[in-house]
Amino acid sequence: MAAKKKSGKSAKKKGGAKRKPNAAFMKPMTPSAMLGAVIGSNPMPRTEVTKKIWNYIKRNGLQDNKNKRMINADEKLRDVFGGKRQVSMFEMTKLVSKHLK
Repeated sequence: MAAKKKSGKSAKKKGGAKRKPNAAFMKPMTPSAMLGAVIGSNPMPRTEVTKKIWNYIKRNGLQDNKNKRMINADEKLRDVFGGKRQVSMFEMTKLVSKHLK
């Protein structure tokens, strides 16, 4: 029976080390008028923009029932999504970033 080799790396995480947030994500960004119609026009960090968009999607039932990774756009989101009726959640972040300055 062959013995398995152990790698030098341990699977344990460091107990006291906390993750430091990236400053670029915390910088307040100003949404465009189209995005502002969905989340509000006040400057906010990208993390907050994402939270507000997801709140809007869930509140209006825009997540696809069969494939939860897809977002069905209503009139307001269609403007943000470049006219697309449906986008994936991964494509959504790319499209939304075009509306932040």
